[in-house]
Amino acid sequence: MQEMIHQTAVISAKAVIGQNVRIGAYCVIGDKVNLGDNVTLHSHVVIDGNTSVGENCEVFPFAALGLAPQHTRYDGEDSQLIIGKNNVIREYVTFHPGTAVGHMKTVIGDGNLFYVGSHIAHDCTVGNDVILANHVNVGGHVDIGDYAYFGGNSAVHPFIRIGSHSIIGGGTAVTADVIPFGLASGPRAALHGLNLVGLRRRGFSTAQISAVRGAYRQLFVQDGLFADKLNQLKVEQGNHEMVSLLIRFIEEGQDRNLCQPQK
Repeated sequence: MQEMIHQTAVISAKAVIGQNVRIGAYCVIGDKVNLGDNVTLHSHVVIDGNTSVGENCEVFPFAALGLAPQHTRYDGEDSQLIIGKNNVIREYVTFHPGTAVGHMKTVIGDGNLFYVGSHIAHDCTVGNDVILANHVNVGGHVDIGDYAYFGGNSAVHPFIRIGSHSIIGGGTAVTADVIPFGLASGPRAALHGLNLVGLRRRGFSTAQISAVRGAYRQLFVQDGLFADKLNQLKVEQGNHEMVSLLIRFIEEGQDRNLCQPQK
């Protein structure tokens, strides 16, 4: 393993380094870092804090992972940053651990792609197969579902939920929860229908997509009180796999703002 670690890398003797790990020039690895098998760190990567990096992750130059969160109430607590496996983390990406005012941990799932300059703040949860394009900023306490996609220079306000299979347009500021399968865009995020291209690419059937489209029209296009429309949808299609995911997401956040179509 020694020949795969560049002589200029600074690695704490307390760090845990897996098998077949490659560490490039001028990387810095802190005391409580755990690198899984087959992790590759290109040059100038800094990983510190109570941080674990899952197997087969690839981290590009100038990424900084696990350093103290940007939070005025952070007081040095031993919070965690947990990064899953098979993630690609490009140049200048930053991930921060949790805080005592949150979950005490930030959790990144598997198979995600983080483009140049993207940021995941403290106490966030990121699912699997998520893509953040260049310079996406995600505030603290944000939950992101599987297969969500974020266009470049978009930003997510703290305490927001982003549903699975949704898409956020480039340059969009998200200040309310975005439903699963939703397409949100604009300077201030508004719903513009569904992520139909993404659903087709992921192999959802015509019947599944049709059911989601019908549910969207019933909730967001038809007239009537939203609560009444939601209850009707629950009675009519509450057992449908796709529709139930949408209903559950909305019901779990009934005390929160929900991203809506533009009027």
